[in-house]
Amino acid sequence: MRHDTFYHALKVDAEKCFGCTHCMNQCPTSAIRIKDGIADIRKDWCVDCGECMRACPVDAIYVEQDDFETIFDYKYRVLLIPSVFIGQFSKHIRKEEIVSILHDLGFTHVYQVEYTADIVNQAMLKMAETKGNKPHISPFCPAIVRLIQVRFPSLTDNILTIMPPIDASAIFYKELLLQKGIPSDEIGMFYVTPCAAKIAAANSPVGEDKSHIDGVINMDFLYNKVFHYLKQNPDPDRGKDLNVPDLYDKGILWSLTNGEADNMLGRCIAIDEIHNVIEFLERLETTDEIQNVDFLELRACDQSCAGGVLMAGNRFLTIERLKKRAQAAPSVSLIQEDEKYREALNYLEGKLQINKIPPRTMQPFGSEMEEAMKRMEQVRNMMCFLPGIDCGACGAPNCQSLAQDITRREAQLSNCVFLQRMMEKNKKLNSDHAIRIIEKTWGKDRLDKDCRKKGAKYEGM
Repeated sequence: MRHDTFYHALKVDAEKCFGCTHCMNQCPTSAIRIKDGIADIRKDWCVDCGECMRACPVDAIYVEQDDFETIFDYKYRVLLIPSVFIGQFSKHIRKEEIVSILHDLGFTHVYQVEYTADIVNQAMLKMAETKGNKPHISPFCPAIVRLIQVRFPSLTDNILTIMPPIDASAIFYKELLLQKGIPSDEIGMFYVTPCAAKIAAANSPVGEDKSHIDGVINMDFLYNKVFHYLKQNPDPDRGKDLNVPDLYDKGILWSLTNGEADNMLGRCIAIDEIHNVIEFLERLETTDEIQNVDFLELRACDQSCAGGVLMAGNRFLTIERLKKRAQAAPSVSLIQEDEKYREALNYLEGKLQINKIPPRTMQPFGSEMEEAMKRMEQVRNMMCFLPGIDCGACGAPNCQSLAQDITRREAQLSNCVFLQRMMEKNKKLNSDHAIRIIEKTWGKDRLDKDCRKKGAKYEGM
């Protein structure tokens, strides 16, 4: 994977997409345009937050994921599960039952990701003691890390360069298996993800040369697999012979909102949902309103990982279950108490720091300051002509985005339907040409009567 390229997990199914603009209007980085009647995702601006997938009314946006059968390419198949995976199941379903079914599905080992959260927390606290550029920003959410790289590049130095628990647990557990004499090439590390961003991060990691994960599994897919297995094969004694250690309270809550902020020092603020994050960071960059903040926990999804786009269960019920589990859980991490883990733990502690996270040269007008300033002035000139209605009929989310596209020579003023009418009125554009412009954006026959389209009289017939 080239370092100047992002891998993206979100894809558009051209057979399903009908260019409704829901995704375009919801995208927090204005990365989507409508071309030929189909949503087109700009790869250089997308951060894989999944808001487009959540907004799509016809499931035309999907997550590209690894084939489940690839787990059998390895003799030893380790599944790393986050606490929110367990939290989707009823309190009446024991974690031993879930782990037992995961073994039946083909995994030789199952390890809960947040076992290493305490070690990660200690590393973050230690780095925060000496690192300048406050407020420090959590590296936990890959969509937020990418968002900062692309949209708030001046804040990249604020990100704590400590790997999140997903990578720490992958390193730690693999080292345990290596100590048992298992060859490295026989071990496959798989992570079950609640979001698209972690699939992207596993394929194109930021701050590391390579990922510690060999494959990522869609949580919605695996949850349904386990759920149906439970229904079809009821067994009250399932998993009773397994010794699945309890996840401690900090680990259970780590991936929820305030999971990190409650365990950092100083004035800490937790913000979830990517549009809320953007609003806050814009204020941080442009005003003096936000001062004396030590740490920011920023998560792209509403209610953090419990609200991930690939979660099958209700996020509020998931949070309630996890909080109840945390109340009954021990307060100390198992891996710090168990001597047999000490060697692997020492190895892990030397691997937690990652490389400096660079800003991306993906600003709308390029990386050269002089050229960028020139283009910004061109945009301001273009906005004198555009109506500022932000209707999206041009195939861009708003007039500002269309003006930017025009300066990049990816669009023209005539893409604006209002300016088309003015041009037609002043005989600077004939009606046939205007129709061709509309068809280029929305596809041919889009304006023809169609009673089978969504919401129409004979929808789906």
